[in-house]
Amino acid sequence: MKKRLLLAASTLSFALPLSVYASPQVYGKLNISIESADLEGASVVNPAAEDAWELNSNASRLGIKGDVDLDVANLKAIYQAEFGIDVDEGNSSGQTFSQRNIFAGLQGGFGTLTAGKIDSPLKNAEGKVDQFNDLRGDIDNLLGGQNRVNNLIRYETPSFSGLAVTLAAAPGEQNVDTDGDGVADDGLADTKSIALTYQQGIWYAALAHDQDQAARRSVDGFSRANITRVVAQIKPGDLELGALYQRSENAASGKGEDNSWLASAAWKIERIKLKAQYGETQGDQSDEKITLAALGADYQLAKTSRAYVYGSRTERDKADLTDTSVGVGLEYKF
Repeated sequence: MKKRLLLAASTLSFALPLSVYASPQVYGKLNISIESADLEGASVVNPAAEDAWELNSNASRLGIKGDVDLDVANLKAIYQAEFGIDVDEGNSSGQTFSQRNIFAGLQGGFGTLTAGKIDSPLKNAEGKVDQFNDLRGDIDNLLGGQNRVNNLIRYETPSFSGLAVTLAAAPGEQNVDTDGDGVADDGLADTKSIALTYQQGIWYAALAHDQDQAARRSVDGFSRANITRVVAQIKPGDLELGALYQRSENAASGKGEDNSWLASAAWKIERIKLKAQYGETQGDQSDEKITLAALGADYQLAKTSRAYVYGSRTERDKADLTDTSVGVGLEYKF
C-alpha cells in the first residue's frame, strides 16, 4: 500500500504545473553566545534571580519563504513560515520549534495583504534603532509593545517617495478579553495597529499606535494597552543615531501609564562597529523606574557573519534590583 501511495504521489508531482515549484527560499540565523549573567530580577522579561555562566541561542531561527506568480493582474501569492530554534539546548519548553512570523497573502500594485501570526506594525516601527536586538540589551527588556500577534490581518501600502502606511487588525475569537470589560471579544477587529513610516536616504522615521493590544511588558503591571510609539534614526556616513519614545496606557481601566524613551548610537570603523544605547521606562502608578544601558562592538567577518562582544545593565530603581550580563558571540545568517 505504501509503495502505491509513493508511486501515485511521484506521478502527480510530475503532472503539476511548474509554477507550483516557484523556488522557495530556505533562510535562517544562528546566533549563539557565552555570557556571564548576574540577575536579580530587574528586567520586565520573566524577572528572576540567577548568577551563572550561560550558553544562549538568542532568537536563532529557520524559515522558508517565497512567492508564486498567479498570472492574473500582476498578482503574486506570498508565503513565509519561520520558526525559532534553540541551538544551545535543542528545545524550548519541550518544543523543538517555536512559532515566529508565519503567514500567507497577496502582493501587487495595490500593496501587500497578509494574514497569520505576524509582528504588529508598531513592533516593526522600531526599525533599526535597537542596536542590541535579541540580546539582554534588547529594548524588549525595557518596554512593552513588541508583539507578534495571532490571527493578524495586515495590509501595507506601496511606498510613495519613501512614505508607507501599514494597517492591521485581529479578531479576539472569543479567546481574549481585549478591552478588559470581563467579556471575551468576538469581533473582526478587536485589536488594531497602525504605523506610518518614512525611509529615504539617511533618514528613517515612524509613528505607530496599537489599540487594545497585549501590553506584553508593563512596569505598572497592566495586561492590555493602548500604545503610541515615535521613532527616528539618521545614518550619516559611518555614524548611526536613533531615538524612540513610547507611551503605553492601561486599556482596561485607564489607570496606569508607562512612559519610555531610548537613545542609541553606533560608529563603523572598517570591519568594527562600536555601539551603545540607554533607555528608561517609568510607571506613573507605581512610580517605579527601569533603566537599561548597553555597550558593545561587532566585528564583521563576512557579509552574513559577525562576531561580537557586549555588556548590559538593567536597574529597577525602587525595588533596588540589578541585572548585569557580559558576553561574546557569533552570528551567522544564511
